[in-house]
Amino acid sequence: MEKFRVGLIGTGGRCGSHMNALIKMDDVQVVAVADPIEERRVAAARKMGATRLYKDHREFYAHESAETLDAIWICIEPTAHDELTEMGAVERGIPFLVEKPMTLDLAMGDKIAKAIEEKNLITAVGFQDRYLDLVNMIKDELPKHKKGGLVYGAWCGGIPGVWWWQKKSTCGGQLVEQNIHLLDGLRYLYGEPLSVYATASTGIVKPGENGVSPEYDTDDHSTCVLRFKDNVTATLVSSCYSRDVRPNCGYVITLEDMIIDYRLRNNIIFTDAHKTVDIKRGHEQTDDLDRAFIDAIKTGDRSLIRSPYADALKSLKIAFAANKSMETGEVIYF
Repeated sequence: MEKFRVGLIGTGGRCGSHMNALIKMDDVQVVAVADPIEERRVAAARKMGATRLYKDHREFYAHESAETLDAIWICIEPTAHDELTEMGAVERGIPFLVEKPMTLDLAMGDKIAKAIEEKNLITAVGFQDRYLDLVNMIKDELPKHKKGGLVYGAWCGGIPGVWWWQKKSTCGGQLVEQNIHLLDGLRYLYGEPLSVYATASTGIVKPGENGVSPEYDTDDHSTCVLRFKDNVTATLVSSCYSRDVRPNCGYVITLEDMIIDYRLRNNIIFTDAHKTVDIKRGHEQTDDLDRAFIDAIKTGDRSLIRSPYADALKSLKIAFAANKSMETGEVIYF
């Protein structure tokens, strides 16, 4: 059987989940890896059996093409995206999956989306929760009930250890870098929002203390109110100041006759007047994300991909609109 040939650009933290997914697929072979950290790219190559190693994406694209690769996984920090990171794949006609956030430059995102459309290229973005069985249970359940109601979403915890996370200029803030998963999930469940209003606060986390960078300037917490059609209002909170304790993250959806309590990537509890049902996550969503992307390329069935680049860009734009609302105090209408 001829293997599906994969190249990896960026082999750090998040790429580890993709490598764990890909290595289990008998029809897939990672053949090329690129990473500026030699130890990391060598370790990834050894793990995946890749024989072509590059120091960065520029060297990677100088040697790779649609004749040598069937797809590329791009897993790099927000500030590492430049004019060639995705465009190199587009220009060579190589389908790619890119992790979020795809860029901190929305103009660049628009340029890439236009080029993808012109090439009619298959793409995917790592909004993994769209492939999660628990989230799709919510999507299947909502049409069974009267429309409207309140949604509370939360992603609360501490500060991740990666360097770019502690400055808003290098990560976009927690909503853009992390809680965009739940923001995108709201779009997946309810469609496009009508408006967003957001506030943010600093002062709890002290720069230079408890291992925090002296340059820390991102928000300690933020709250977004998103209005959707059919009288749905979602409040989405983000926080990074809780070092030792963490509240339940996910969604609590209050319907007229049911409460849906989704515990982030762990379980979901459906409660109505007669019973409570608690369901655990059935499988790893990254496995399904990667498999869907590969099968879409193999078969040409783009419906398998739940978050192509152009659609994911809409979620990114909403997150940046929320940032604008935090800065100006204005309601942003779409």
